[in-house]
Order: sequence, then C-alpha cells, then structure tokens
Amino acid sequence: MREEIIISGRMNPNIDPYLHIWHWQIPTYLFLGGLAAGILFFSAYYHVTGKENKYSTASYLSTMIVPALLVIGLFSLFLDLKHKMYFWRLYTTIKLESPMSWGAWILMLITPLSFILAAINIKKIIPTWEWKYKFLQILDDFFEKYRKAIAWVLVIAAPILGIYTGILFSAFNARPLWNTSILGPLFLVSGLSTGAAVNILFTKNHEEKLSYARIDLILIGIELFLITHMFMGFNASTQVQIESARLFLGGPYTASFWVLVVMMGLVVPAILEILELRKFKIPAIVPAGLVLIGGLILRFILTSAGQMSRWLY
Repeated sequence: MREEIIISGRMNPNIDPYLHIWHWQIPTYLFLGGLAAGILFFSAYYHVTGKENKYSTASYLSTMIVPALLVIGLFSLFLDLKHKMYFWRLYTTIKLESPMSWGAWILMLITPLSFILAAINIKKIIPTWEWKYKFLQILDDFFEKYRKAIAWVLVIAAPILGIYTGILFSAFNARPLWNTSILGPLFLVSGLSTGAAVNILFTKNHEEKLSYARIDLILIGIELFLITHMFMGFNASTQVQIESARLFLGGPYTASFWVLVVMMGLVVPAILEILELRKFKIPAIVPAGLVLIGGLILRFILTSAGQMSRWLY
C-alpha cells in the first residue's frame, strides 16, 4: 500500500489527496445501487398504497432504467474484484453478520425482480405493446397477477439495498471515517433523494413533479441533518475520529465536500425546489441534475477520504 498519511487525518503533503478518487468502480456501484433502491422504493410504495395511477412516473416509467442501473453497478463491482472468478462463493453461504453477504443476497433478489417489473410495466407505457412469443405473454400475465406481491417484497428489500451501501463502508473498522453508524441512513436517504430526482426529470405532469419536489425537499433536509450529526459525532469522539473529521474541516477535502456536495448537491437544489413550490418557473433538470451529481460526488469523496483515514499506531 502507498504511504498515504502519517497519522489518521494528518496527511503526507507529498501524496495527492485525491489519489483514490480515480478508483471509480466502488463509488459508481454505491451510487447506482442507491439510485436503483430509491426508484424501486417509490414504485413499490405507490403500488402498495394504491396510488400507482396518480404517480404513474414513479410507479411505471422510472422503473424501466433500474435493470440497466443494477447491471452497470454490478459490473463496476466485478471490475474492482481482485479474484473475479470466485465471486460466486458469496452465494454458497449466508452470513448474517456479514454486510457483504447481505448485499450479495439482496441483489440476487432485487435484480431479477427489477427485470420483471420493467417487463410488466412496458404495457403501461406503450399500450399497443405485444410480446412476439406466446410464452413471454404467459409470463407477463402471471407476474401481472402478482404485481402487488412483488411491490410488497420491494418496499422492504429496496431500503435494505439502500442502507446496505452505507453499512458496507461502516463495517470497515480499520477506517475511522467510515466506522460510523450514520453512513447507512445517510446513503439510504441520499439514494431516495436521487430516486425522487429521477422522477422529477421523467414526469411531464406538473402536479406530480411538485409532489416529488416536496418529497425531495424533506429528504434533503434529513440528509443535511445526518451530515451535521456525523461530524458532531466525530468531533465528540476519540482523537482518531477527530483527525478524520479534519479531512473535511480545514483539510484537503473541505472545499470539494462543502461546495460540491453540501452546497451544489443539497442546499442549491433545496432552494430551487422551494422557489418552484412558490410558483417560480424552474427548469426541472437543474435541481434534479444537481441532486444526482451531488449524490455521485458524495460517494466518490467519502470513498477517497475514508481510505486516507487510519488509526494511530
């Protein structure tokens, strides 16, 4: 391993603090996994509550991109594996105490369900759609019959996927910055927020867009609270975690985190969404796009900074 730091958050000045950002596979996987979880949760929730027709974008249209998100995310994770041909061993056992085991099995459940959901939603988007082969139509009719059952599974499984993306990091005790219980809820809320942003981008119904904006505004508020609470917890903890927090409080990640993630990815979109709710005309792509970019940068920065933090020896 490269000699990156001297003690905890006190970094070797000769080392590029963004060295690990170029390892894109893990943050990409975490972002796409969280985004897929957010989209699936909204779709499942509206089906369970019987509001699927009122919120048709979240219920039907947005789900069409989820299979691609999961496939790209899993491929990114596969590229990061050192022993790629042994990934299947994760599926030879179930270890309840292992976040990696939870993640592997929840993805094994959600990935095929996302394909099924996308397939049965095609007719909702294209009413004239007809399957070329009869057996596909039979499968479509079968899964359509159990649509609500699928929604019930996803309304539970999607949040587990979202929170797992953060717990995966927090389980690394050797990295003080990651070793916090806040990361699970933070990544879950961030994933829900990016899911709401996708719905804002896709919908053509103004009232539906305002509903997603209200939801996203609440999620942004929760996200800001969790970030604040995370740093308060670090500064009230041991010296090694105080040093880790200094990476963001005067250290090399200060500007990128507070400007790109907090201001650009959270505060500015929140202000724009408030203005929109007050009947100002705001292009939907601006706040939604900023939320998506901010969510991606959040994962890149936390991935990089976490590898820079170490325990005192």
